[in-house]
Amino acid sequence: MKKLVLPILTICLLCSFAAMDYPLKGVWEYRGGVVNGKIDSASTAYTLQRTYDKSHYKAVLKEKGEKDVVYEKGDYQLLADTCLETQTYSLQSSELLNKVVKYTYTINNDTLKLFTVLPNGNKIEDHWVKIK
Repeated sequence: MKKLVLPILTICLLCSFAAMDYPLKGVWEYRGGVVNGKIDSASTAYTLQRTYDKSHYKAVLKEKGEKDVVYEKGDYQLLADTCLETQTYSLQSSELLNKVVKYTYTINNDTLKLFTVLPNGNKIEDHWVKIK
């Protein structure tokens, strides 16, 4: 039994480092936020989800009875509490296409908060909840 303790602890430790290396990895659902000091509630007619892997993200609009719509894709990089996102695809015309947007981020339990000031001057605070 004692011989199993060290290998099990080693595996647990390695797994915890993997989660810390990619804290955004998974599926996140938009739950609202703040835009220029005003509350921005999540829609009840549809949901917005972001899926992050190790270095890319994909944003999807989900509406009951409709096909999922990918409205944005991109690359990201984490540096301490900073997330650098580069939008590489947008369903609609976008001034952010191929530009790096610098976010400050926090994760508390299952909630991701992204903070930034966009190039157009809008101050954004987005709230996302991890669902997978």
